[in-house]
Amino acid sequence: MVHTGNVRYLVGILALHATSLKAEWNTKDFQKREHSLTKPYEGSGFGVPNWDFQGSTMVTSNYVRLTPDQRSKQGALWNKIPCRVRNWEVQLNFKVTGTTRDLFGDGFAFWYTKERMEIGPVFGSKDFFSGLAIIGDTYSNHNNPNHQLPYLSAMVNNGSVSYDHEKDGKHTMLGGCQLKFRNKNHETWIAIRYENDKLTISSDINDKRAWAPCFSTEGVKLPTGYYFGMSATTGDLSDAHDVISVKTYELDTAAGVPKEERPDIEPESEFIAAAPKEKKEESDLPSMSGMKKFFICLLVVLGIIVVGVVGIMIYQKRQENIRKRFY
Repeated sequence: MVHTGNVRYLVGILALHATSLKAEWNTKDFQKREHSLTKPYEGSGFGVPNWDFQGSTMVTSNYVRLTPDQRSKQGALWNKIPCRVRNWEVQLNFKVTGTTRDLFGDGFAFWYTKERMEIGPVFGSKDFFSGLAIIGDTYSNHNNPNHQLPYLSAMVNNGSVSYDHEKDGKHTMLGGCQLKFRNKNHETWIAIRYENDKLTISSDINDKRAWAPCFSTEGVKLPTGYYFGMSATTGDLSDAHDVISVKTYELDTAAGVPKEERPDIEPESEFIAAAPKEKKEESDLPSMSGMKKFFICLLVVLGIIVVGVVGIMIYQKRQENIRKRFY
């Protein structure tokens, strides 16, 4: 007969061993602290360890504010160390707040790019970038009826494509979803997961402590050795854009997939080649041709009226001259 105490002891040893194995092999929980940002932000002396900031960015004890709720501000926060791992996930805890209900802007972006610390027109960072942008757009320049703002979308660029503000980037958008993240009284999160050339975007903006899918797309090729960053901008309208924390994890590479770095490849997705051709949606063409036809017709009608009035005046003048001759 086996003693009860011995059984409990063996069960405890086996459970502890299983837990240690799980902790050892589950590298998806391996946080890359050199690419992460958590409170308290300040290190010894000035600045934030492993991070640079620029523009209107202000570091406080509870958040890093990229822009205050003021017009015409730009700010950015950039990791100093390039990411060398092939598969990664970044969980971004952020907050966007403002005093207005209906009019606000412009938005923020998460970056994984070759360039860093370059203020520019694309939500606080440079245009014609190389890498990945996840954009939280809060102001519509295009009034697209297909989605409401705020809207979260992704763009991959190899440095050859300009972000089209007038169309809210719709021709270069890999995917997106409506995400009402403004003025929440609880934490708001997005997760950017890049694994085996597949990009997956998720969110938790309702304090559910669970990820809700936004979109996922395959065939996205990103080099290693690029930099993580966040930026934001305001224009005639404004919001406060805050970063609370950044948690970056290295993910397992699937069996059979090379694990070595690939710093020499070009960023690639299905929309990069199509974007410079100024791809137009069919719905855009009738509206453009209709406007042109309207103005052409208006000019023709005005021309006819002018010619008619001038003709009548000439005719009346001639008739008057003829009557004068008879008298």
